[in-house]
Amino acid sequence: MTVDVTETISQTVHPAFQLVRQHHVEALDIAVSEYKHKVTGAVHYHLASKHDENVFLVAFRTQPMDSKGEAHILEHTALCGSEKFPVRDPFFLMIRRSLNTFMNAFTAADWTAYPFATQNKKDFQNLLEVYMDAAFSANLNPLDFAQEGIRIELENGEPVYKGVVFNEMKGAMSSPSDQLYHQLAHHLFPETTYHYNSGGDPKEIPDLTYEELVNFYKSHYHPSNAVFMTFGNEPAYKLQEQFETLALSKFKQGETLYSKPERRLKQPVAVTETYAVDAEDLKDKTYHIISWLLPESSDIKLRLGMRLVEGVLLEDSASPLRHYLETCGYAQSTGPIMGVDDSNFEMTFFCGVQGSNPEYAEEFKNGVFQILEDVSSKPVDSALVDAILHQIELHQREINGDGMPYGLSLILNGLGSAIHHSDPIHVWDVDSAMEQVKEELKDPMWLSNLIKTHLIDNPHRVQMTLIPDAQKSAKEAEAEKARLAEIGAKLTEEEKAEIIAQTEALNIRQDTPDDLNLLPKVGLEDVPAEMQIVQGQLREIISNNMDMPLNLYHAGTNGIYYQQVLIQIPNDIVKSPYFNLLSILLGEVGAGQYGYLELQQLQTAVSGGLGMGASLRSKVDDKNQISAWMTLTTKSLVNSLEAVKLLKLAFEQLRFDEKDRIIELLQQRKTRWQSRVSGAGHSYAMQIASRNHSALALRDYDNTGLGALNWLSDLTVKIENDEAAYNALIDELKLIHNRLLKAPKQFLVVCEEHQSERLVEEVQTVWDKVSIDHIERELTQVQPEHSEKDEAWLIQANVQFCASAYPAVEVSHPDAAPLMVLAAYLRNGFLHSAIREKGGAYGGGASYDGNACSFRFYSYRDPRLAETFKDFEASVQWLFNAEQLDHQLEEAILGLIAGMDKPGSPAGEAITACYSLLHKRTPSFRKVLRERLLKVSLDDLKRVAKTYLLDQKPVKAVVAPVAKREALIELGFDIKQVN
Repeated sequence: MTVDVTETISQTVHPAFQLVRQHHVEALDIAVSEYKHKVTGAVHYHLASKHDENVFLVAFRTQPMDSKGEAHILEHTALCGSEKFPVRDPFFLMIRRSLNTFMNAFTAADWTAYPFATQNKKDFQNLLEVYMDAAFSANLNPLDFAQEGIRIELENGEPVYKGVVFNEMKGAMSSPSDQLYHQLAHHLFPETTYHYNSGGDPKEIPDLTYEELVNFYKSHYHPSNAVFMTFGNEPAYKLQEQFETLALSKFKQGETLYSKPERRLKQPVAVTETYAVDAEDLKDKTYHIISWLLPESSDIKLRLGMRLVEGVLLEDSASPLRHYLETCGYAQSTGPIMGVDDSNFEMTFFCGVQGSNPEYAEEFKNGVFQILEDVSSKPVDSALVDAILHQIELHQREINGDGMPYGLSLILNGLGSAIHHSDPIHVWDVDSAMEQVKEELKDPMWLSNLIKTHLIDNPHRVQMTLIPDAQKSAKEAEAEKARLAEIGAKLTEEEKAEIIAQTEALNIRQDTPDDLNLLPKVGLEDVPAEMQIVQGQLREIISNNMDMPLNLYHAGTNGIYYQQVLIQIPNDIVKSPYFNLLSILLGEVGAGQYGYLELQQLQTAVSGGLGMGASLRSKVDDKNQISAWMTLTTKSLVNSLEAVKLLKLAFEQLRFDEKDRIIELLQQRKTRWQSRVSGAGHSYAMQIASRNHSALALRDYDNTGLGALNWLSDLTVKIENDEAAYNALIDELKLIHNRLLKAPKQFLVVCEEHQSERLVEEVQTVWDKVSIDHIERELTQVQPEHSEKDEAWLIQANVQFCASAYPAVEVSHPDAAPLMVLAAYLRNGFLHSAIREKGGAYGGGASYDGNACSFRFYSYRDPRLAETFKDFEASVQWLFNAEQLDHQLEEAILGLIAGMDKPGSPAGEAITACYSLLHKRTPSFRKVLRERLLKVSLDDLKRVAKTYLLDQKPVKAVVAPVAKREALIELGFDIKQVN
């Protein structure tokens, strides 16, 4: 129920604001209040909740009309000092001086947002002051623009481009899926802001001037163009008092930006574009995609209707359009962009395939439209509609917050609506809109007609064929080189002197210590004395006449239960590359009497999906042993216990007779993995460098590293063409499956207390008997090649990812805590400045990894190579040779404690607590580690640095573009390449 309110309750509303309305969202148990600032018109949505984790976000409507990256570079530069905090880097400094659970900034297609979250009241106030001043009183120093955005420097007398965002976007735009999206948007949106790349196109970023950046700030970063959103138990009045005092009182009414509808295409467009691939074999590397522009996202009934259409067409492998795309025969996987996107002013709909060839464009289009015609010609099955409605309700009810704070995820869900001047309450509370949809669904042809109107008969449609181009990377590098050469040829001596002077000025600015007294802080005295660890109950159930532990956790899950089966993995299985392949099959192939299509439909109807994975840790006191548990997972609304039965059926009676489906799933895995490599280059680099430091590190390198991707690529070709190879694979998977069925098990149930007894009873009933075949055979031993050499892996990328790793101790060792602090200390004190600010990489730092038992340095989207490795080593010398300040140690410890104390979702915290116990990370172990961290001294840091790093030889690794082969050979790397 929405209540219109008047000034009669003005005593609860800050005088600078007027309360527009209040609304209670029952499914989420939050009270939403909408306010408007009387002078500027700034909007404030407050989501009142009992949560202690308070979230703040301010967002601006940003609508760049070119691809020079001004919105993105401004997001970076605004956080480089402001009127009240005239230090060079308040954002990164505050990360270190805070107990935040989240701090960041985002640039989307048509908005820029500055969010943070924390559980500490003093910290909230500190961060609010810094964020408000950065947003509304940014200094925008030209040297910060040069550092964060783009500049020219002279190297050996020749001009080169440098800049953090420039290198970030070079890295981002080397991903095929990013190239696909931006080239598609260019055609789908002929005129509006979405036509352009708001992050910046590396070819156009050098055209951006400092004056353009400042003008963009003035025209976009004004309260009249701002949306404030807050979540938690801070009163709205108190928040608004701060908004007014810290910023809003200084402003008058300004311009408010409005989105405008796109000019509609009168007939469909078909285009062919290219993307860069550094490979000789271009077969099976084409993307086919069709996209439609739909009406405005503010039409909540249509928005939900199109979500239902997406579900009907694409929800699972039994859905007709997804089934066609997965089994069409001319592609290896569905595309990376699928379904409805309702985040922009107008909605879009996508469907596509990858791993195809150009000549199938017409067949792809005809096949898609044949499906759409078939589905729209008759009523949609009501059972299927009910299943999709079930998925929407499950998604709406679920309290997440394990990756991102729960309150922030809610805020971001509603932000697009607020940015576009429509109603975010409809997004947070779908019940009223759902009632409208259910009314429409009384017409059995409603969804069918939506497909006909918005997909079949909609002329605003773009079909793109994205084909690989083996020369594109070289051409783009050559074009940049030629552009710089032309600049160099025209530079006067005076201009060269200016560039040199700017470089020197930037170096001086980067080396000048900030006055930290200008910034607020929290200290170790603000750290809570105890960490909160969820406690569960240990029950027992009987399965095959054996007592097995059941871990029961009561949590506020909003009417959802989570049920898992935890199976101890034998050591030879955890090291087998075939084990990972088995996890792809659960819920994706048939089980028992059900073929895979029927099983997919059942999952959608009664659960939030079935999953199989692995929870792996190094043993706390022995790096040569792996603590390994397989996880079978499901979740569902408590009005259905069918998910518990389905999980058992899907694993116990997993079918291995669906050959076409199994080959299809392995191809999908390979194709999707290949397309994601460039986004995780730093993770692969660290994995490679530390591969020999623990049993788990070596296992992960062998089974989840870039070599494993090549192994999977070879395997998919082999099993397609060789019946014996396919049968050998199935025999191996059957053997692993059989061994896991026999292995010791535990069970996990997370739910609200009043639901627990019936759920425990159901798990007992379902798992009372497990049928197991007897297979007597040894696992096939796969012996990968191992070496101690420095390795470089060549991938499709435009930038490097570097890592160095030193062997270290297990996490139970007393030196683990100082090593953790040392990593944060070196990152804060030296590496951030050297690698990011001066080196131009998007990121870099150090970490102690308790599973790899390794101390690792890394860089992310890095334009440099040898210089970065020198910086890694120089950071250790800095520790011993430069003056060390007390605040640096406190900041390093604060960040680690904030990470340890960070809350998750109610279910997530329970699941984490259970897994920690499985791996012997008991509450007492975790508390001891926390106490050790709080006691680390500077002498401890120097001692462990001397013991584990100083004068030791690290293993180095690089994930790099193919074009860097010769340079890497010269540096002594053993070269490998992703197929």
